[in-house]
Amino acid sequence: MKKELIEAWRTNNRINLLLIDKISPGGMKSTLSKRGGRGVAGELAHMHNNRVWQVEKRAKDLAVGLTTFPTGAVPTKAALKKALKASATAVEGLLVGALEGTPKRRGFKKGIFTTLAYFVSHEAHHRGRILLTLKVSGQTLDKNTQMAIWAWDQM
Repeated sequence: MKKELIEAWRTNNRINLLLIDKISPGGMKSTLSKRGGRGVAGELAHMHNNRVWQVEKRAKDLAVGLTTFPTGAVPTKAALKKALKASATAVEGLLVGALEGTPKRRGFKKGIFTTLAYFVSHEAHHRGRILLTLKVSGQTLDKNTQMAIWAWDQM
């Protein structure tokens, strides 16, 4: 069960990293907001920030050394990948620790799989927003990439 939990989380993170690699520099700056809301890079930064906030609440020691992006930041691809890799490791530690009953590792009250589902569904929501922003902005990803995010057995 632990192996499958870890693999599901790692697959989710590989999809995020793949998207970053496949989005053009112009696409990273794309936004649909007319009032200063998040663009593509901001959505990815928010995904990282949310991970950090959740880990701070649920396994504080795993958040040591993690930083968040300021509101309105437009981080580079390299900064996003580095941050998402670090926060993915922290979330994995939270998930495994909560599964194994490690002290000070607290998932959601409904269990560790609800905790995993929260993280994956939150990030899938933001990936959807990213894909819509790219499409409307004329920065659509190639068909192979669009399909790859659903090919979890191959990721």
